[in-house]
Parts: sequence; C-alpha cells; structure tokens
Amino acid sequence: MTPPPFHLAFPVHDLAAARGFYGGLLGCPEGRSDARWIDFDFFGHQIVAHLVPTGEAPGPTPTPPLKGRGFNAVDGHDVPVPHFGLVLAMDQWRVLADRLVAAGTAFVIVPTVRFEGEPGEQATMFLLDPSGNTIEFKAMREAQNLFLR
Repeated sequence: MTPPPFHLAFPVHDLAAARGFYGGLLGCPEGRSDARWIDFDFFGHQIVAHLVPTGEAPGPTPTPPLKGRGFNAVDGHDVPVPHFGLVLAMDQWRVLADRLVAAGTAFVIVPTVRFEGEPGEQATMFLLDPSGNTIEFKAMREAQNLFLR
C-alpha cells in the first residue's frame, strides 16, 4: 500500500526566493499560489511556503512553549531541530546531492553516510532554504530498514 502524501506548511520571508529554491534548485513543480503562499510538489508531497515577513507578529505563543529547539548529536553530527525532509531512493538521493553540490549549495551537513555498516546505514544531507528552514534528504542503504530497531 502506498502511503498518502503528507502536507506541510511553513514560514518564509520571501516568496520569490522560495520559488527559486524549491522550484528552481530542487526542481519541485509549483501548484496553486496566492499573494502570500505557494504550493509545491515536494517529490509527491504537498508543501506550502507561507509568507511571514521578517518583523511581522508571529501570532499567539503556543501553550506550553515549544521546547527542544537546537541541535542533537547524531553519529558525530549536530543535527538541527526542527527540520523536515524526505527519504529518497538511493539513486534519487545521489542525483539530488550531485545537483546541489554542483550548484555550490552551502550545506548544514554535507552529503555523507552515517551509521556505516549498521542496519540503519543511510546517506544524508542537510541544507537551509532562503528563509532558514532546515531540510534533510536521506536514503537508506536498505530501504526496508527505515523503521528497523
């Protein structure tokens, strides 16, 4: 059974920069849009960049306040939290990694392999969009091991 696509809405401070990054650099087709948001087909999933200009009031403070923002150590790397991303097939991951490296992308964590030789071995890379949202792309050496304990 194919899982349903996920939906993620996130803040950006510049829609043109978001369009260039997600549509141009990552190659995500654009869907619907408005003056304050853009839908993208994020590898079969729907993500929506919502314009929240710098300095605009963020809205009510969540209760309780969000905790756990920062970094967590994972296999020798400081992984930024929060982040979102995708688990790609290894060949898709390599193509995307090559495209991002060729474009001179400034990575938070460069394309690398972690948990080498373990059941959870995976290729991963982290980068920021123009608004500072952290994105992870990963690929499992053995796709069936994604949830293996």
